[in-house]
Amino acid sequence: MRVGAALLALSLALPLAGCGKAPWNDPYPAGEGLTNTLYASFSERPKHLDPVRSYSADEYAFLAQVYEPPLQYQLLLRPYQLAPLSATQVPVAHFIDAQGQALPDTAPAGQIAYSDYLIHVRPGVRFQPHPAFARDGSGAPRYHRLTASDLRGINRLADFPDTGTRELTAADFAHQIKRLAAPWLHSPIAGVMQEHILGFRELGERLAAADTLDPVARVQALREARLDGVEVVDPLTLRIRVIGKYPQFVYWLAMPFFAPMPWEAELFYAQPGMQERNIVLDWYPVGTGPFMLTENNPNLRMVLSRNPNFWGETFPTQGMPGDAAAGLLKDAGRPMPFVDRAIYSLEKEDIPRWNKFVQGYYDSSGISSDAFDQAVRIGGDGGPSLTDEMKSRGIALLTSVETSISYLGFNMLDPVVGGYTEQARLLRRAISIAVDYEEFVSIFANGRGLIAQGPLPPGISGYREGEGGINPYVYQWQDGRPVRRGIEEARALMAQAGYPGGRDAKTGRALSINYEAVATGPDDKSRLAWMRKQFDKLGIELVIRSTDYNRFQEKMQNGTGQVYMWGWNADYPDPENFLFLLYGPNSKAEHQGENASNYDNPEFNALFDRMKYMEDGPARQAVVDQMMAIARRDAPWLWGFYPKGFSLHHQWLFNANPNKMANNTLKYRRVDPVLRDRLRREWNPPILWPLWGLLGLGLVLVLPALWMVRRRERSTAL
Repeated sequence: MRVGAALLALSLALPLAGCGKAPWNDPYPAGEGLTNTLYASFSERPKHLDPVRSYSADEYAFLAQVYEPPLQYQLLLRPYQLAPLSATQVPVAHFIDAQGQALPDTAPAGQIAYSDYLIHVRPGVRFQPHPAFARDGSGAPRYHRLTASDLRGINRLADFPDTGTRELTAADFAHQIKRLAAPWLHSPIAGVMQEHILGFRELGERLAAADTLDPVARVQALREARLDGVEVVDPLTLRIRVIGKYPQFVYWLAMPFFAPMPWEAELFYAQPGMQERNIVLDWYPVGTGPFMLTENNPNLRMVLSRNPNFWGETFPTQGMPGDAAAGLLKDAGRPMPFVDRAIYSLEKEDIPRWNKFVQGYYDSSGISSDAFDQAVRIGGDGGPSLTDEMKSRGIALLTSVETSISYLGFNMLDPVVGGYTEQARLLRRAISIAVDYEEFVSIFANGRGLIAQGPLPPGISGYREGEGGINPYVYQWQDGRPVRRGIEEARALMAQAGYPGGRDAKTGRALSINYEAVATGPDDKSRLAWMRKQFDKLGIELVIRSTDYNRFQEKMQNGTGQVYMWGWNADYPDPENFLFLLYGPNSKAEHQGENASNYDNPEFNALFDRMKYMEDGPARQAVVDQMMAIARRDAPWLWGFYPKGFSLHHQWLFNANPNKMANNTLKYRRVDPVLRDRLRREWNPPILWPLWGLLGLGLVLVLPALWMVRRRERSTAL
């Protein structure tokens, strides 16, 4: 009868199984769902968390919440605008001539020998609690002279019992800039800064002698080193001297490379025995930001917790028209951050990540190709909307145009598709009309793209909306929108170019063009077939020359290709960062630059040299407009499209407005944990029918046996 009793107990237990405090599939500890915590995921371990080396979006997701460079991007304003962060204001350049005399703001670039940027550090900002700042009873650093016995039992940063803090100073910024020049730290922007910060190159050369020193001695060498272009004027003022005129320098001040670094932290991590325990700056960052990294277990999860020393930044009060009505300014003026913790769980596969989002266990999510049809529908007008399933859960869709471009380029050095004759321009225009990028975006990008009318994406100063911003050689403005010109017009242009029906009018031979494609797998076949079809509309034979990315780069470097597809992501939101891709002296084949089409128009070059030194305003806009008109006329690119970012967030997540230039956006996020907990329960009820089925099957199998046992017992008794 023991089996029967067990089944009875199971049958009584099952109805109670769903009465627990959390759904059965909840991946988090019981009760955690009601905490003021944001839940997200990551797919790869961040390689570098030292701001001197980090240059990757997956690293910035953590790094930018901990460190505070002088500047940041305003959350809501477009075009993207700089705003103060650890500095009190956005610095303005002061110009100096070769004799050291001040120049007016209107001075020609040729007269400017140096540009001085005065950074006023925000007073009262303190570093996060950290052992590097701990002091003993005499006021001396407690953990700066660690011995092997001191490190016994120490395996992680949290094992140090004491922490401390101190106020941020201008010297912390100066120390970090010198770190950028240190050859043993291998900063990816060291080469760029050599061209701009006075004395930076010379400092790197002098520090090369310290490369053989032990880590502690290197820190001391950095502290003692002098950098001519960086001066600590007073404890809260720093002067940076830039060679010549370089208005784009202020954008670098919004990147983690220029975040302050306390020498105490670098010295703390440099001590013997720390590297072996992985107690290093690349693993445990030290900043003044709203969060600090309190758990770094990249094989499981990463945890950012509120910095108790944060200075109390408030939510911005300015937005674009319509932002207030959309609820994006409800938190205006409130102190940040709004969440106490952010837990990032490792998810290497798209499907588990997506399922957990739908179940409510992640607060927001991107949309993979596999899940796109489940989440989004593309309407007849090409606009995206959520599916009924997503709407029923109150999920919101956010779309934003990336500060990047994907384009089809022509090699201007090529005798067929290149050159600056009218016939060459007509050929490129014909191809530009024929290659239907609207169809490409629909088929291969799930509609996630805005057709480009030039090299500047929306959000970048110089970009024009509406009829004034279209490429008139490829589009016409009809009914309030750009409409691609017809294929018959493209064929007529082919005839004018000397290729009627796609054949050379002189030789009668069919026009053949080589396409340099990065394609190594079967998934690329449909895309290449589509591209061949576009050229076939004009009678052009497109020869696909597939290769891997390394070989493709070699071809671009040598200038041996004809037509290719490539892209560019913005380093900073300035037209210079895109238009330099068409600047002649930046030619890839001739000058090893980023101008892969090797476009070299003297008029465009002269305007670029003028534009890059100008401040934003009507005068600069007029110059950009001239450059755009020249580039559209010459057509060195088929302008392609600006990728669109699609993201989803649950109804309990607020202030999720995307900003493609800002990385420090966690502080703006707010959650409603009570609503989240209730909806998680509603969406994840326990599924009991398999257990009831198992119980029924058990009864079917066991009851006859029990009946036989009982009958035998009675027979024996008789």
